[in-house]
Amino acid sequence: MAENTTPDIIYTKVDEAPELASASFLPIIKKFANAAGVTVGTRDISLAGRIIATFPEVLTEDQRQTDDLAVLGELVKTPGANVIKLPNISASVPQLVAAIKELQGQGYALPDYPEAPETDTEKAIRAKYDTIKGSAVNPVLREGNSDRRAAKAVKAYAQANPHRMGDWTANSKTRVSSMSGNDFVSNEKSATLAAETGAKIVLVGKDGSETVLKDGLSYPAGTVVDATFMSAKALGMFLEDQIAKTKADGTLFSLHLKATMMKVSDPIIFGHAVKAYLKPVFDKYGDELAAAGVNPNSGLGDMLARLDDKPEIMAEVEKVMAERPPLYMVDSDRGITNLHVPSDVIVDASMPALIRAGGKGWGPDGKEHDSNCVIPDNSYAPVYDETINYFKETGKLDPATAGTVQNIGLMAQKAEEYGSHPTTFEIPHDGTVKMILSDGTVLHEHTVEAGDIWRSASTRKAPIQDWVQLAIDRQRAEGCEAIFWLNADRAHDAELIKYVKPILEAKGVADKFKIMAPREATRASLETIRAGKNSIAVTGNVLRDYLTDLFPILELATSAKMLSIVKLMNGGGLFETGAGGSAPKHVQQLQQENHLRWDSLGEFCALGESLQFLADARGNEKARVLGKAVDAATQGILDNNRSPSRKVGEPDNRDSHYWFARYWAEALAAQSEDADLAAHFAPIAKALADNESAIISELAAAQGSPADLGGYYHTDADKTASVMRPSATLNSIIG
Repeated sequence: MAENTTPDIIYTKVDEAPELASASFLPIIKKFANAAGVTVGTRDISLAGRIIATFPEVLTEDQRQTDDLAVLGELVKTPGANVIKLPNISASVPQLVAAIKELQGQGYALPDYPEAPETDTEKAIRAKYDTIKGSAVNPVLREGNSDRRAAKAVKAYAQANPHRMGDWTANSKTRVSSMSGNDFVSNEKSATLAAETGAKIVLVGKDGSETVLKDGLSYPAGTVVDATFMSAKALGMFLEDQIAKTKADGTLFSLHLKATMMKVSDPIIFGHAVKAYLKPVFDKYGDELAAAGVNPNSGLGDMLARLDDKPEIMAEVEKVMAERPPLYMVDSDRGITNLHVPSDVIVDASMPALIRAGGKGWGPDGKEHDSNCVIPDNSYAPVYDETINYFKETGKLDPATAGTVQNIGLMAQKAEEYGSHPTTFEIPHDGTVKMILSDGTVLHEHTVEAGDIWRSASTRKAPIQDWVQLAIDRQRAEGCEAIFWLNADRAHDAELIKYVKPILEAKGVADKFKIMAPREATRASLETIRAGKNSIAVTGNVLRDYLTDLFPILELATSAKMLSIVKLMNGGGLFETGAGGSAPKHVQQLQQENHLRWDSLGEFCALGESLQFLADARGNEKARVLGKAVDAATQGILDNNRSPSRKVGEPDNRDSHYWFARYWAEALAAQSEDADLAAHFAPIAKALADNESAIISELAAAQGSPADLGGYYHTDADKTASVMRPSATLNSIIG
């Protein structure tokens, strides 16, 4: 059970590699923080923890957990909030099902996830599990807008030690393909509400029947409310066309979605792609596939597992796949294709990696090839399309001389598309979807067909105003180019521009900002950083996510080293530690070789910011000294190349934590601002230095053999501590 009192700093318990790293790093943080009178506690927002908290009625007293996500959701609305938030799993259905099965195997009497609920009981269970799917965490915690940028030390190191970039050529066949119409952006309608109102969403059938899709919606005055849909028919035609064109081009077919964050719409789009790619199989064996429980939304991997005992269908699958264009591979060594698991298809991770590699992706033959990057909805695809076009024209970026793109992102209070999950629907029959306000006014309506994907999203006035002010503050601090990435020809963006322009003019800073559509802003920003200058991208929620992977991966080789500060609207601070997209591969390596290559640099940066914030908020000057020393330790990690290596037998995450603790202690012992802290940490610094060889050898000895964590989603605490804290000497110093 989590603490009942609120510590000074909350460190989130999450999943996979970041959580394994915490088992090593958190004891160090607590040891050092305690000397400054700073308490550090944890709250469990892991996938397993959220599942357990959702079903207390079926669990024993010892198994039950508090709903820590709900607790944190209230905490972040308070001025005193100080949360270090590590990346958590945004669960797809296959991940959710796997986590449930693991917990059941550990003795948790949880119900199965109903794939096709029929009874009221099954529907109720499904509804509870669906609250856990996808991006269930971030919208709750992000009660503020985002300030993401590369820490100066990290950027300086990347320039001094440039990573390898793949070569781009003008004749590269890699391209981005998107729908030319009838997608979310082309069908979008948007309006700003003049007064506070309730609303409902209804589907009116051709026979006049009404189905209420959602009731009880409530919006304050000034909210921007959008509605749109994607045509299933147009999507199917687009996918079939791109499969044929990919085959003709001789490139890889690669699908790029966000089936984790967009937990309703994108798994459905993913399923359409699976069906389109294997269309002859579904045409021939549709009834048999349905009887076997095949759901294309769950991916090719789940489908193949269900067809193990059906050699005739398996043979047809293999035949069709041999005739289709080769698939972009997530893991070519293990045969995991781009269509295997929806949660593996993460556009903001996959597209920057492909672009950094010179437009190359791995094919099933284990070799690199050009790729057709299929991003069905055209809302943000132009960003990647323009990036690819730019590099074809100019060649690869040089990280040694490149400037940086910072980001100010509008995301507070579930802003924009990432808050649309409860109002996204797969349309059951032909008709008209209407969004009706309390007074009977029809705000938005669309004529739809069965299978279309309809959604509504909203963005409140206060977060918009806070976002613009945050951009003004950041531009003033940096003095560099700043661009609002807004398309005046897009319905939603046009409504935002109505807010942005008057605020900039009223503040007297309109001349400091440009407003540009994403495609044009992409090229302008790339030209700026190629010239060694800096730019601030002021964007909505989705582009915040996409750009804070794209530019860091080009500039730094990773997005995990970004400084990510959420300035909570009520005065608190949420300090995020980077992206976790590569975390599953890191866990696999640890389980096989007891080597964890996860880099905790994002955690180091967040810790320093959290301590500085605590000092400002509480007047704790010891915390400020601690925070400054964290920055020095982070610099030491970079300057001395103490980050984890990728290969077993070389220094890993645990080694980097030893060096961080040592540099942190040495910085505290050497500072003159607080004599008590200097005296306290001098013997610790000496012990860490004197025992270097013993600690390093103990850490090295742990590597090479398989590691038993007692689980994947729900690890055993003692086993994990044993794996992640293998140096008895270091443990005796840290305690």
